[in-house]
Amino acid sequence: MRIRSRSSVLGPVAALVGALALSVVCPGQAVAGRAVVGGRSVQMSDAPWMVALASRDRFGDARSGQFCGGVAVSRSTVVTAAHCMRPEVLGVDWREVPDLRVVVGRGDLGGEEGQELPVRRVWVNPEYDPRTHAGDIAVLTVDQPLTPLPMAPKGDPAYRPGTAAAVYGWGDTRGDGSYSRTLRSAPVRVLDDARCADAYPSGGDGTYRAASMVCAGLPEGGRDACQGDSGGPLVAHGKLIGLVSWGSGCGEAGSPGVYTRMSAVAPLVAAHG
Repeated sequence: MRIRSRSSVLGPVAALVGALALSVVCPGQAVAGRAVVGGRSVQMSDAPWMVALASRDRFGDARSGQFCGGVAVSRSTVVTAAHCMRPEVLGVDWREVPDLRVVVGRGDLGGEEGQELPVRRVWVNPEYDPRTHAGDIAVLTVDQPLTPLPMAPKGDPAYRPGTAAAVYGWGDTRGDGSYSRTLRSAPVRVLDDARCADAYPSGGDGTYRAASMVCAGLPEGGRDACQGDSGGPLVAHGKLIGLVSWGSGCGEAGSPGVYTRMSAVAPLVAAHG
């Protein structure tokens, strides 16, 4: 089982240590969550609500220090995965990361376009369960205006099985540590809850819960989020329906990606955004 965020690093040798830490799970360079397997490069103008979470102190200057993805849902609010803010990813408590930033408008993480915005407030869901991965949501607040993506409410047709969707991120593109410098997106489909429950039954490395999770991919595999994509968006019908959370492997048949269901956490976002 893999969560889809970058491994933690310690001290000024962040880039090297991060690479070694991540190789335990997925050999190659260090980067957060998953990085869109089977996708293509996209322009930031096509996804202006997409952001990168970054810390140069923890992850080095390469790729702007990116360790997870996120998405703007209001002019000042970004949502991401709760596990992105945990010591297992950051190496320390998030309060000990003074240069935590939300990177906006930068499709190429090796470039200088866009902005690196300081985070004014962080709320991490205290009910997040790292065993089942339920409640995988965190809310970050910034002062400068963002371009938001609307969240799909409960009952929205965007959640229906078979719906065409897309996942976005800067993560691993092949499942072997080949992290992308540029933003990528992969077309997937929302899958039936029964298929996901069969793939991830209770007692495994995670438990699929239809009330708070949604899964997407292709039955034959080949398109998915991967390491480095955690917290990034799953979009359908022009709305945010999920956040990259966890899964088994990257793009493997019978192992779809699992996402935090936005309709289930919308009240938490409203309360803490």
